[in-house]
Amino acid sequence: MPDDETRAAGFAGLLHDVGKADIPLEILNKPGRLSDEEFAIVREHPRKGWERLRAAGIEDEAALEVCLHHHERMDGGGYPDGLQGEALTLLARMGAVCDVYDAITSNRPDKAGWDPAESLKRMASWKGHFDERVFQAFVRSLGIYPVGSLVRLSNGRLAVVVEPSPRSLLKPVVKTVFSTRSGERVVPESIDLSAPGCTVQVVQREDPAQWKIPDLDEIWSGIPGLGRG
Repeated sequence: MPDDETRAAGFAGLLHDVGKADIPLEILNKPGRLSDEEFAIVREHPRKGWERLRAAGIEDEAALEVCLHHHERMDGGGYPDGLQGEALTLLARMGAVCDVYDAITSNRPDKAGWDPAESLKRMASWKGHFDERVFQAFVRSLGIYPVGSLVRLSNGRLAVVVEPSPRSLLKPVVKTVFSTRSGERVVPESIDLSAPGCTVQVVQREDPAQWKIPDLDEIWSGIPGLGRG
């Protein structure tokens, strides 16, 4: 995308959920399942956000469009306007993918966030939800093993993905966290699996819940306390 469109996409992403400010906190932070009435209130946030932006003098059409339509679906099953297909702008389709990925990988009052790779797998199965071309571009940008994924390496260590590699989708940069041979945590060590001469490879993705490693987010991000709970 041209630089001006890229900046517009970033601006829209920053502002797309401002309508959440109009949703009562007892609904946003409810630990259990929302009632139909509560969910109806939540569904108002795209239009509330659009109204907030207009009232604030925001005239950027991309930001307004993404704010209003980031919960629309390609098959017309979304909200608030039930738009579908070509009626949705490219940035609105991009916003839909990013918003869902953020939602399902984040810890919420009613559930823990899903593993990044598992989240992509589930999103890929939701036919009619996303623009396929946009979704595939999103997957390529994250890599086959998204940041935060727990993987098993060929040297017997478990590692968390720190960043994708521009050289290979299958060979990200990782930090080791656990030895499956000794059954003990290890001092985190960064490994660029795509570096020349590196013989270590990813064998498979692992479920963090099975290994009880609660600080994966803190390890890959370097931000203290950013755990999965």
